[in-house]
Amino acid sequence: MESVLLVSHTNTVLPMLADMFSSQMISRIVPAQNGAEARRSLIDTDFDLIIIDAPLPDEFGDDFALYASEKSSAGIMLLVKSEMIYDMDSSIEEAGVFIMPKPATSEFFYQAAKLLTASRRRVMKLESENEKLQKKISEIRLVDRAKCILIQYLNMTEPQAHRYIEKQAMDLRQSRLVTAQNILKTYEN
Repeated sequence: MESVLLVSHTNTVLPMLADMFSSQMISRIVPAQNGAEARRSLIDTDFDLIIIDAPLPDEFGDDFALYASEKSSAGIMLLVKSEMIYDMDSSIEEAGVFIMPKPATSEFFYQAAKLLTASRRRVMKLESENEKLQKKISEIRLVDRAKCILIQYLNMTEPQAHRYIEKQAMDLRQSRLVTAQNILKTYEN
């Protein structure tokens, strides 16, 4: 964890957070006094963890939590009084916001923060894998389009077109994607 956005209008949470994460790899804790200031901070920086100490002076904090879940991949924790935890709208939890009762022990708070950061790392890894798979799918589609062009214009069979693209890529020491792009440039113009 490198950066934390702490949204709180009281000064009681910041020292506790600083003490709790002093041994961790936090490069910075960015405090915000209200929802508007937090939104501005979120525009400028991508955070690993966002902690919202509700209520805020300009809003309760749930609206900002929903906004942050849409605009950021950070783990989001909304601290509310324990008697209000069951009254919270289910859309907040559905958006991936962890609702935590306060007051909470520092151990519980620490474990919740670690869980959120671990979840964030896992989601980021899945997003990275998804991006690689999407890239691979688009490459396969492009190569298949090139095969169709070879079948249409050069009367090749599908195995012949496949072999042609593979051989061209090897002979020219380029990827199948570049070979397919060159075929498409040649025959689609």
